[in-house]
Amino acid sequence: MTRLIAATLALMLTCVSAFAQDAAGPIQQVLQEHRDTILKSSRTTIGPAIDAVADSGLPQAQAVLEAWSDKDMWLREADGLFFRAEKAEGGYALTDFDSGEVVGVVDKDALDQIKPNSGIRALIGTALVQFQLKDPDPKRRKDALTSISRDPDQALLKPLRNSIEMETDATLKAQKLRLERLLTIGYDADPDARVQAMADMSGDLGVDVRATLNPLVATRRAVAQGGVPEGTNVAAILTPGSDALSKVAAYDMLVSADLAPPRVTDAAIRAALEANITDGRVGGVAVQQLNSDAARRAAYITLAEAGTVPPFISEDEVQATLDGFTFYDAYFDPSSQVTDAANDALNAIKLKVGMNQAADLTLDALSLASIYFLAAIGLAITFGVMGVINMAHGEFIMMGAYTGYVVQQIIPNHTVSIIVAIPLAFAVTFAAGVAMERLVIRWLYNRPLETLLATFGISIALQQLAKNIFGTQARPLTSPAWLDGALTLNDVVSISYIRIAIFFLALFFLAVFLFIMKRTRLGLETRAVTQNPRMAASMGINPGRVNMLTFGLGSGIAGVAGVAIGLFAKVTSELGSDYIVQSFMTVVVGGVGNIWGTLAGAAMIGFLQKGIEWGNPSNTLAAQTYMIVFIIIFIQFRPRGIIALKGRAAGD
Repeated sequence: MTRLIAATLALMLTCVSAFAQDAAGPIQQVLQEHRDTILKSSRTTIGPAIDAVADSGLPQAQAVLEAWSDKDMWLREADGLFFRAEKAEGGYALTDFDSGEVVGVVDKDALDQIKPNSGIRALIGTALVQFQLKDPDPKRRKDALTSISRDPDQALLKPLRNSIEMETDATLKAQKLRLERLLTIGYDADPDARVQAMADMSGDLGVDVRATLNPLVATRRAVAQGGVPEGTNVAAILTPGSDALSKVAAYDMLVSADLAPPRVTDAAIRAALEANITDGRVGGVAVQQLNSDAARRAAYITLAEAGTVPPFISEDEVQATLDGFTFYDAYFDPSSQVTDAANDALNAIKLKVGMNQAADLTLDALSLASIYFLAAIGLAITFGVMGVINMAHGEFIMMGAYTGYVVQQIIPNHTVSIIVAIPLAFAVTFAAGVAMERLVIRWLYNRPLETLLATFGISIALQQLAKNIFGTQARPLTSPAWLDGALTLNDVVSISYIRIAIFFLALFFLAVFLFIMKRTRLGLETRAVTQNPRMAASMGINPGRVNMLTFGLGSGIAGVAGVAIGLFAKVTSELGSDYIVQSFMTVVVGGVGNIWGTLAGAAMIGFLQKGIEWGNPSNTLAAQTYMIVFIIIFIQFRPRGIIALKGRAAGD
């Protein structure tokens, strides 16, 4: 009776389950067709089930895959149907995949959770891409493209292609087209399509393009008896003994492949001889006579002929063995058409990268030259025009940078603070320069050694004063938000907006200096005093006043340079000392007393330093040393600089 009741209940459950499955919606029917595979949950067999859901064309497919991947898909044991289940009061709330409605709450014991492992979730993620690429939300489509670019796969090529035509966002469509070309290069089964994609991308400098092409030209080193096996995509035939493959390496390849017996090393010969000494002799040779490699080798050969030790492989035998084999590098990709196109594309990219690297190096050199010019333009006035060796010039740069820092503490808006800091730094350092000229420099004209020592002492005093006020910790001088980032032309050429701003600031002060010197009374008087101070004084010009204003002007420009330099360099008390040497070199190399010479000197030093750093990028200190040596040699042949100036500054 009990058995009859159990059988009846089982039959009823089977009937209910079958009825429930027959009444299920379309996506549930797809799941039921692959129920056993889903329950088995094996990565090796789950593929057809995932593909069936993904390719069903049903709107519920994406929700099923997402629930499956998130481990939110459960099987109701009573009828074998799949649901999305979430914790609720009294158990788990079941949501029907087809209708999207909650159909009831059941106890956890009545459910069986589907728990895909990481491998299955990866397959589901790949299947979800086709839905994400067509998602109405542009952000989700962009995230899908990012995911594909990070982890490309052959299975993603088809859904990516299918999503391109319906893409409405122009930016995303361009990204999809580019990514489709990359996946075509790497995974398309048609060699012609891959070659065409390479031709389309051959001028692209993106790192991802090179990352896609490089695996196509990767090679493996192999050896074959006789000729190269048919169908092998050979990159190069190697000759043992050449630079590409030494004889030792070639023979070691044969030994590793069990194609030749191992060679006996000198150490192995010594060990074998020691192990076979009998009555003071080895191989018929007295031990005392084994004092050379040739003698030891002869004794070892005797032992080998007797079968006591492994055979000795002579050089002639090594060469004869090598002659019977072919050594070659073979591409991993079997298509020569594809590898040839990949090499052509990489060569074209390499040429273009080289040209763009030259352009990038030029921009870096121009940027560095503008920084040196901005730092040296004030020194060009004080040293070049007045002949004063001002070792405290770097500290005026430091004062300007700290002025910018103080202004930013008062005015939090970085744009406004920089606009205020530039003229204020000029005023502060102008006043400091005037005070220094009136109190110290005016008493030391035509006494260069005393001037150097005095200004050097002032330099040390100003550095210590800055440490006492601001401390030794670097202070931030923050650039405005619109100067953040860089102007990027491609993956090779870029330059920061701060450096661009400094470049134009240097041009601005060049124009200001030329205007002052050519169009103002101060400039006229300065040029007169520069050429002949006694004659200028006899014409009613006050040389002392001119010198004071000129020194103040040079110091003020140094302060502005400090604000600009502080935007990308650390603002410390030693800031100025980092630029004083380069400033003097710029003025001396360009030509003392000539603003155009200073510009030429800054350009020369900037390009020279960047060129040396490019040739020796791992050692910037060595690059600076080479630069100084070159400048010393240059001055020996052109002591007055690139553009010499006649007058007092030139020593006339």
